[in-house]
Amino acid sequence: MSGRRTFRRLALAAVAGFGLAVWAFPVLWALLTSFKTERDVLAYPPKFVFVPTLDNYREVLFGASSILPNLWSSLVVATAATLLTMLIAIPGGYALGRLRYPFKRASGFYVLATQMLPPVGLIIPYYLVLQKVGGLDTYAGLVAIYLTFSLPFAIWLMVSYFEDVPLEMEEAALLDRAGRLRALWHVILPQVRGGIAVTTIFVFLNAWNEFMFAVVLGGNRVRPVTVAMFNFISVEQTQWARLAAGAMLAMAPVILLGIFAQRHIVKGLTVGAVKGGGRR
Repeated sequence: MSGRRTFRRLALAAVAGFGLAVWAFPVLWALLTSFKTERDVLAYPPKFVFVPTLDNYREVLFGASSILPNLWSSLVVATAATLLTMLIAIPGGYALGRLRYPFKRASGFYVLATQMLPPVGLIIPYYLVLQKVGGLDTYAGLVAIYLTFSLPFAIWLMVSYFEDVPLEMEEAALLDRAGRLRALWHVILPQVRGGIAVTTIFVFLNAWNEFMFAVVLGGNRVRPVTVAMFNFISVEQTQWARLAAGAMLAMAPVILLGIFAQRHIVKGLTVGAVKGGGRR
């Protein structure tokens, strides 16, 4: 039995290691490429031993094709979209998960159906609407469009967390003459703070990494960093080293957020399973 357990652990470790290597290889390769010169990048066979340089990072940060304004645009759009999404998703998820009201099933189906719509089919209608109201190439216009695909995801994710809170806790607060809002603030929200953290992080990451709407509905004033990567791609030449350096800088906030929020992510993703097991 001990031999079988050891074999299973080794096999599981091998599979996990292979999966991690497949995921990490492109990131590590891009990191190496960002420290190479263009000659080293195009060398064949590929060079694994080379003299590193910081010229690519200097160019993408302070050169003619600096992405600092684009990083700021991404930060503003992602932060605003996340705050507005959570401001609406928390009461919306609470209503769908805890309250009884007319047309509850229809409203839940509507929220779910909006998430099923293919984004590519909405670009042209969004473009025409924003063009009519003067919302193209503006922070407000891009944030409003981001809400359309982040809200359904956030609401349904919050519904799952609200449903895990025992009804008895809220009923006890209501019997003590606490209003619905006070019960939500003092009783329910503390129980789902892990889920709120997870939802907030996922919404921010989706907004930060979004490309399709940004490239069509943005412009010169509002140009997120995902779109700014095209500055290093042209018909004549692709500047792979600078492109890799820009990609590393664009990924840095996401990676740091994942590292610092790892505990909250794991706790939030497992809270439902723990509570479900406790009720059994």
